[in-house]
Amino acid sequence: MTRSRVAMLLAMGIDNFGSGLFLPLALLYVTRVVGVPLVEAGTAVTVGTTAGLLMPPLAGRLVDRAGPRAGVLAAQLLQAAGTSAYLFAHGIGGVVVAAVLLGAGQQMFYSCLFALISEVAGDVPKDRPFAEVGMVRAGGFGLGGLMSSALLTWFGDGGYSVALVVDVLTFVAAAGLVAAFIPPGRRFAPAARVRSGVLRNRPYLTLILLSGLFGLSLDFFLIGTPVFVLDRLHAPTWLPGAILFLLTVLTSAGGTVALRLTRGLSRISAMRAGSALFAAWCLTSVGVLLVPRSWQVPYLLAATLVFAAGDLVFGPRSGALAEAAAPPEAKGRYLAAFQYAFTVAQVLAPAVVSLFSVAAWLPWVLVGGCACLATLGLGRLGPRLPAAAVAPIQS
Repeated sequence: MTRSRVAMLLAMGIDNFGSGLFLPLALLYVTRVVGVPLVEAGTAVTVGTTAGLLMPPLAGRLVDRAGPRAGVLAAQLLQAAGTSAYLFAHGIGGVVVAAVLLGAGQQMFYSCLFALISEVAGDVPKDRPFAEVGMVRAGGFGLGGLMSSALLTWFGDGGYSVALVVDVLTFVAAAGLVAAFIPPGRRFAPAARVRSGVLRNRPYLTLILLSGLFGLSLDFFLIGTPVFVLDRLHAPTWLPGAILFLLTVLTSAGGTVALRLTRGLSRISAMRAGSALFAAWCLTSVGVLLVPRSWQVPYLLAATLVFAAGDLVFGPRSGALAEAAAPPEAKGRYLAAFQYAFTVAQVLAPAVVSLFSVAAWLPWVLVGGCACLATLGLGRLGPRLPAAAVAPIQS
């Protein structure tokens, strides 16, 4: 493994450790430390997420002109500025500024990340590099979440500020590793980029749409599971944390194993299998309503295994297919546009979760239906994408 690849993995692990440390506590920090009411705090964070929707096109152009290294560095420093702004926020105005900076930095980071992984990996299939980065990031986020719980136990409300300061330092440290050990990559001539607009590539736009149906399952899991478990089932308060911990362990350890087990499948076939597993997870999860209360905890933990399998099968192949199907001269713009699949899902997920107030089964049917549509749509999309991009892993 090259020095730049090791540095990238370390940087991503440190980056996500900080995110796991503070992001789950962001709303609590705003309400308990800054003193902003919950409704206003939630609105401010939503404004930040919405502002991030503007970043992928800008990030894509930056990647194509200056390289993904420059984009990731800018994103990490922008996130450091956003988290620092939380330290100086004294009201709703300061929180909005911090949320916008952090949201913009996050979306720029994700818009540049796939391109950086691709460039550092070199001229090889990107399935394994994407899986390795996913494993490291999942492990880092999980460790950060555990540390945040420890900080609140040790320092009480003071732990929020400690977590925030450490988060700032992790962004700076990650940026330092990227700057010091990952060299700038090769750039394409500007004239070659004019003919490669994403909006003209209908198969790629379809790939973004279908990946968004998958992304909805991811965000629904993260924010919908606590609501379903605690508000609808009235299960033990520790269960959402246990489910997230189980998922973290599986995704941080199983990425390359899942890749090896499915290496005979084309990328489209693997993605269809992952989407089908998400549909099965939705069906299994809604089935808990029919399970005796004494069996609900082990039942939901078992259902998490189905979700984890879908994530492990779909995730790396999705990014690798998006990278391989993008024209080399416009890879930055294409991979940044691909990020909209997950950004839009992130915006829509809270509305889907709110449907639990209508019926406990309704969000599961909607998310499961989206997963089924993705499975069917990917089957029709495969022949329209470049054959080399869809093919099974060759090395």
